[in-house]
Amino acid sequence: MLNRVVLVGRLTKDPDLRYTPNGVPVATFTLAVNRTFSNQQGEKEADFINCVIWRRPAENVANFLKKGSLAGVDGRIQTRSYEGQDGKRVYVTEVVADSVQFLEPKGAGGRSDNDMYGAPPREPQGNPYGNSNQNQRPYQNQNQNNNKGFTRVDDDPFAGNGQIDISDDDLPF
Repeated sequence: MLNRVVLVGRLTKDPDLRYTPNGVPVATFTLAVNRTFSNQQGEKEADFINCVIWRRPAENVANFLKKGSLAGVDGRIQTRSYEGQDGKRVYVTEVVADSVQFLEPKGAGGRSDNDMYGAPPREPQGNPYGNSNQNQRPYQNQNQNNNKGFTRVDDDPFAGNGQIDISDDDLPF
């Protein structure tokens, strides 16, 4: 038998963190996942999937993810039931997450850092990353001089004379 779910989507609201009577943290959130196809009107539709995560990862989700955050969820589908206030049986199907990956840098996802933490906006005080362009986000590497001694992925390591010096000690066999 196999019960595995992998989702990538955006949170529809801030996660709800609660604690069981034994003090175990549990966070619930809803993930909006776009469908790969369009409807007859040519519009993309989304599914809204309820997720739950337990223990320390639940606290991390509540602390670092907000409405609009892009997240990846790895888990399993679970159906549970309980008796509602009207005495009828209520069935709930949700994804019990084993792990949640934060897929955007802090502050992305359509909200600024100030919006996320309730801080009032402040005037720019200069860029600590040495870039004079104030409109750039600090986590983007705009200054290529900071990469001295490192090779970019798309740079050709064999450029130049086309040879590389390798001693016999460097070989694994």
